[in-house]
Amino acid sequence: MQLHIIDAGYFKLDGGAMFGVVPKTIWQKLVPADEKNLCTWAMRCLLVENGKQLILIDTGMGNKQDAKFFSYYEPTGDTLINSIEKAGFRAEEITDVLLTHLHFDHAGGAIKRAGEKLVPTFPNARYWSEKTHWQLATVRPNAREKASFLKENILPLQESAQLNFIENESPFEGIEILKVDGHTDKMILPLIHYKDRKILYCADLIPSSAHIPVPYVMGYDVRPLLTMQEKEQILPKALQENWILFFEHDAQIPACLLTQTEKGIRMGETIEVEKL
Repeated sequence: MQLHIIDAGYFKLDGGAMFGVVPKTIWQKLVPADEKNLCTWAMRCLLVENGKQLILIDTGMGNKQDAKFFSYYEPTGDTLINSIEKAGFRAEEITDVLLTHLHFDHAGGAIKRAGEKLVPTFPNARYWSEKTHWQLATVRPNAREKASFLKENILPLQESAQLNFIENESPFEGIEILKVDGHTDKMILPLIHYKDRKILYCADLIPSSAHIPVPYVMGYDVRPLLTMQEKEQILPKALQENWILFFEHDAQIPACLLTQTEKGIRMGETIEVEKL
């Protein structure tokens, strides 16, 4: 198995929204904000080459929205496709796209514009979503999340006949499927078995190293108390078993180990995943 970090660029989100009830006087020491209270976040995807499949985990926000949409998020940096090509692959070679959840900054790059049409970015790939989560996004989105479930990111997948659902068993060799419900219903956390190590793709349960402390929970979460409970369950296990945490949104730190401190579980040694 080989892992390739795929940089889908950076974007900005309100710092207060990203840290919930944690005061700005505390979180700004970890992630500085600009004059508009916006912090810079990564859209860091992962390409897993397991010998049989070439699996892309998440896709960033893509580039098909209009200027007004992008003005809210100020995207910068590399693009999903360019980063995949830098890793030595073409879009046509991706066999599977695993979407941890369908919020726009995770699923937007799954679809592209081709003239007047919206088509899958990866024409030969099977796209994977969690069935209950898909129904939430398409049939009964709640008012809190509705603006993050953009139909142009989601419905073309169904229309293409490339959509598949993950329910219980993982369809990927070497990847376990964990599910959590605090951020959104049935968000997938891939747990990758890699060279006698386990790497947890944290998605939005722990979007950055600054979110490792249990109370550091995003204001975007639909069930923040449940997010805290899920972190309380996962972090001790990750510490005990020496898991590597892979951060999708940390602009500086792609991955780390954990360490026990007097204040609780915190970030330990940073890890360069591609050099393991």
